Amino acid sequence: MTPINIPEWQSLIRHYSDLKYLSMREQFALDSDRAHDFSVSSGDLLLDYSKNRVTKETMEKLVSLAESVDMNSWIERMFNGDKINNTENRAVLHIALRNRSNTPIMVDGEDVMPAINTVLAKMRSFCDQVHSGAWLGFSGKKMTDIVNVGIGGSDLGPAMICDALEPYGVDGVNVHFVSNVDGTDLSTTLEKLNPETTLFVVASKTFTTQETLTNAESARAWFLQSGSQQDVAKHFVAVSTNAEAVSDFGIDTDNMFEIWDWVGGRYSLWSAIGLPIALYVGMDNFERMLDGGHEMDNHFRSQPLAENMPVLMGLLGIWYINFFGTQTHAIVPYDHSLARFPNHMQQLDMESNGKVTNREGQRISYKTGPVIWGTPGTNGQHAYFQLIHQGTQLIPVDFVLPVNSHYPDRDHQSILLANGLAQSEALMRGKNAEEVRAELVKEGFSGKQLEALLPHKVFPGNRPSNTLLFPQLTPEMLGQLVALYEHKVFVQGVIWNINSFDQWGVELGKQLAKAILPDVQSDGEIAVHDSSTTRLIELIRQLRFK
Repeated sequence: MTPINIPEWQSLIRHYSDLKYLSMREQFALDSDRAHDFSVSSGDLLLDYSKNRVTKETMEKLVSLAESVDMNSWIERMFNGDKINNTENRAVLHIALRNRSNTPIMVDGEDVMPAINTVLAKMRSFCDQVHSGAWLGFSGKKMTDIVNVGIGGSDLGPAMICDALEPYGVDGVNVHFVSNVDGTDLSTTLEKLNPETTLFVVASKTFTTQETLTNAESARAWFLQSGSQQDVAKHFVAVSTNAEAVSDFGIDTDNMFEIWDWVGGRYSLWSAIGLPIALYVGMDNFERMLDGGHEMDNHFRSQPLAENMPVLMGLLGIWYINFFGTQTHAIVPYDHSLARFPNHMQQLDMESNGKVTNREGQRISYKTGPVIWGTPGTNGQHAYFQLIHQGTQLIPVDFVLPVNSHYPDRDHQSILLANGLAQSEALMRGKNAEEVRAELVKEGFSGKQLEALLPHKVFPGNRPSNTLLFPQLTPEMLGQLVALYEHKVFVQGVIWNINSFDQWGVELGKQLAKAILPDVQSDGEIAVHDSSTTRLIELIRQLRFK
């Protein structure tokens, strides 16, 4: 299926031609109900998408596009455990990990829920032991520091969640994340820690990931300077399926937490990959996050497409990427606790939909996933917002706004919220030449000086944004937010007819790194590479400390 050939896509092309110069500012002036009509809620989470270059007709046509690709059927296929990851012949069941209703979900004739519940119970028991002091290190001391050793989905999601839920952290427990194979990452983490009170969680589904195993082996070497090989089992646990490799490392397989092949890495924070989250904030709060994710799942599965938050966000992305030709999308949380949220969304979106081949293996001719980026507000306002407001590129923005802070704010939160709302309004309204002229006259400018300065202070406006507003960043709300973006990515993948759940694009670099590593490590004859790589290897050998 090629979406650009279906009638609904062609209708949107014609609609875009009629609408591409639509003024949002004028639309707000003409329609006092616009904000109400272009909003949707899921529980306490509000999506205001009124500041987008759309009309009611636009949204009707976009929803018709979703209907034309059988969106509801695809949603049901995912929830029913169908193997929609066609290149790996796997189901896609991160939704089962947070299936709090515990309704059966079948894969190959077997209900996956009993196994999920067993792992959740095992996580709770382990967390209780660590928090109560029943689990002690080799010298009889309680664990105070958790170090997660992973990479990609085994790092980005859990690290983001732990940052976001810091107000819920268990007293006396600190959490650290090591992912980069650059030794600086591990070394600067370990230099602050005591091996007697440090617990490592090695997260690798296959227990073969080069970066993770390299860091884990170095962490074990650091530990063995104080403890014995026999003590490794008290200070290292694993999230993996490879019991043999885990045992060979020195980890007791009783302390190996299972993960399944239908859990994609970037969707895995809901699984035992989330063990560092549970150790940091407690299993109750981890399960509250699962509750929030399940609430969004129920919304996604049950709401009509025209009132479905993930569907609407996905369709708006399609509108800008495929019709306006945008290339990037900014996610700007106005909450410092969500500093890593855009990073997690980068992997979620770009690893899922960064594809040039459709589900049938054919090369596609239309744009797919955008570049995702962003940092917390208000910092971004003093950096890249210049380009968003006055640059030559159209960049849609998601503003993520919690109303209440967890911390005494002395008006900090009011100032933060005012800035977030002001940025979305400014992007929509802009400032025309007449308004700038009036401002400059009021400031005392006139004549040539005024005319020279005027064009520099004009804001074109008509720049789109979504606002996600909610009372406070709780575990439930964070679960809703993450699940929302997961489903948005899936919606876009369905429309583009791509498999959002494989990631073959990461494989080639891994293969070539294994071939290059011996040449970097030794002084022997260099294998056959391109001339640039060969010369760089030679320079590395010359410059390397002997």
